[in-house]
Amino acid sequence: MSQKLWDGRFSEKTDHRVEVFSSSIDVDKRLYAYDIEGSVAHCKMLATVGIINDEEASILIEGLGRIKREIEHGDFVFDDSLEDIHMHIETRLLQQVGKTALKLHTARSRNDQIALDVRMFLRDATLGLIDLLLKLGEAFVTLAKKYIQVIVPGYTHLQRAQPVLLSHHLLAYFEMFMRDADRFFDGWERINVMPLGSAALAGTTYPIDRHLTAKLLNFPTISANSIDAVSDRDFIVEFLSTASLCMVHLSRISEELVLWSSYEFGFIELPDAFSTGSSIMPQKKNPDIPELIRGKTGRVFGDLIALLTTLKGLPLAYNRDMQEDKAPLFDAVETLTDCLELYIKMLPKIKINREAMQKAAATGYLDATDLADYLTNKGMPFRDAHHCVGQIVGYAIENEKEINELSLDELQSYAALIKEDIYHILTPQQIIDRRRTHGGTATEKVNEAIAVGQKQLAKRRQKLAELYKNKS
Repeated sequence: MSQKLWDGRFSEKTDHRVEVFSSSIDVDKRLYAYDIEGSVAHCKMLATVGIINDEEASILIEGLGRIKREIEHGDFVFDDSLEDIHMHIETRLLQQVGKTALKLHTARSRNDQIALDVRMFLRDATLGLIDLLLKLGEAFVTLAKKYIQVIVPGYTHLQRAQPVLLSHHLLAYFEMFMRDADRFFDGWERINVMPLGSAALAGTTYPIDRHLTAKLLNFPTISANSIDAVSDRDFIVEFLSTASLCMVHLSRISEELVLWSSYEFGFIELPDAFSTGSSIMPQKKNPDIPELIRGKTGRVFGDLIALLTTLKGLPLAYNRDMQEDKAPLFDAVETLTDCLELYIKMLPKIKINREAMQKAAATGYLDATDLADYLTNKGMPFRDAHHCVGQIVGYAIENEKEINELSLDELQSYAALIKEDIYHILTPQQIIDRRRTHGGTATEKVNEAIAVGQKQLAKRRQKLAELYKNKS
């Protein structure tokens, strides 16, 4: 059992079960690089303002560098009795450089130290996820260009509604994921705030230079209130909320891929490399990756709810409950990263069954709305046209025909306004290409949307590159 760096107040050694129960090292050891980077910056600041001298700073910085290499090479020993990554590094530094190591913690607390480490971790994780979302967006735009001539039924209530371009359908997901990227961009600004120097909760009496520390760590701003700085986990909640919404979008497309790859739909075939078989049924090809991603959505939701529940009753400022913030955060980052990486690889390899899609788009009375619009343009009030077409659909169902298979006489028995031109108007391609409103499914509008999407991706790429540059 190691001697605690804080045990001057205590007359008994910590119970071993307490050490194991309260240790967070298994979780927060992944923050080692950020903890060391923050300590180096803090050390340089202490030397600059004269709290330690340059020789002491050099000894400490060299020692921190050696510890980082030890961890990276797997030579570092972790011990539950040292609680967290901060205590591990400080204890090892004491072993390496002697009592000079005890000066490193001057003017800071583990409270503002962990707040710094998590913010540094999360700003990197956020940029990585934005990068993946932009790659996913590029995959959707590429598919939209490739399949611009493919028609598919559009659905409401999981019932065939109106024909749309497959590209238009794909670009709906592009919009969803770009909103996710933009939410991560927005959240990054609130993550990118430097809390170090807040100490335990009240600030410090030492003449530190917080702006210098922020500059060394590439933070554009510093926290405004020391109490808030050590107790704030809003930025993690916001991140988990965005991650949860992104998982909703992944789950929605996963559901469609599961449906569309079924024998009943037959719209697509998932690549063999992203499917599995059955242990008993030789014919099966199961959509396991979409199903697993759909299932992992609840896991990320749980991460969000876990942290919200932890925070909801906490008084200011820091409380040990907040140690529980990192497990859900790391889990959400890893889960969302894995899901996005799989989709980026899987999407381009999906086989599209054009014939099945277009056959489905030509059946199921998807042209009924256009027949009503036709009658309205001829002068019939829309509600009357709606009722009339409803009667025509009922007749067609009884006679097992599509609307465009009814004779002109049959159609005119319901509305004399219907003329021969109706058969040209009710083709799926015509139905699609008349929808020229902005954001509609007309081929020309979808081509415009593809071009706009490419430009938006380029702008977001440039913004991401600038954030990477400013952080480094």
